[in-house]
Amino acid sequence: MKIVVMNNVTLDGVIQGPGRADEDTRGGFTHGGWASQNIEQPDPEIGAAMGKRMSRSDGLLLGRRTYEDLMTTWNARGGMFKDALNAAQKYVVSQTLTDPLPWPNSKLIASNVVEAVADLRSRPGRELHIMGSGQLIETLMAHQLVDEFLLMIFPVVLGSGRRLFAGDTFAELDLVDATATQSGVVITTYRAKSA
Repeated sequence: MKIVVMNNVTLDGVIQGPGRADEDTRGGFTHGGWASQNIEQPDPEIGAAMGKRMSRSDGLLLGRRTYEDLMTTWNARGGMFKDALNAAQKYVVSQTLTDPLPWPNSKLIASNVVEAVADLRSRPGRELHIMGSGQLIETLMAHQLVDEFLLMIFPVVLGSGRRLFAGDTFAELDLVDATATQSGVVITTYRAKSA
C-alpha cells in the first residue's frame, strides 16, 4: 500500500493553517486561511484532483491535531464530505489520545509509529492518505515511508509558519505530473525515487 501526502502548500513551503484563521495559531502564526484567501472561489481543479486521489483511498493516516480538527470542522459542516470522512478508516498517531477514539472507524497508533506505519504500508491495498500532519510526515520521511506527494502549491509566500519540509529531511523525488489551474495553483505529484 502506498503512503501518499496530500497537502496545500505555499511557494515557501508553509502548510500551517491553510483553511481558517483559527485553524493553527501555534508559534503566533497569523496567516491562517491563506489557501481560501488567495483564490477567488473553490477551485474545481483542486477538488477534482483531490477527489480522484481519494477514490483510491484505503483510509487516512493522521496526526492528532489534524484528526481533531477534521473531526470537529467537517462534522459541523455536514454533507457528503462528512459522511465520507465518517466512513473512512482512520489511523491516528498520538501519544496523548486514548482508546476508544471518538470518531467512527478510528484506530490509535500510540507507540512504535515507524513500525506501525511500515506494517500498514506492507499490506495489500491501494493508498493511505496523509493530510496536514506535518510532524508525522517529517517522522515518516526520515524513515523513507512516504511514497508520493500530491501538493497543491499556492501562489503565495508567507515568510513564516510550519513548513512541509523542515529540519534535515532529505528526499529525492521524481515529478510525475504538474497542472496549473486557472486560479494560479499548481497541482503537482511527486514520487519518491525509492518507491
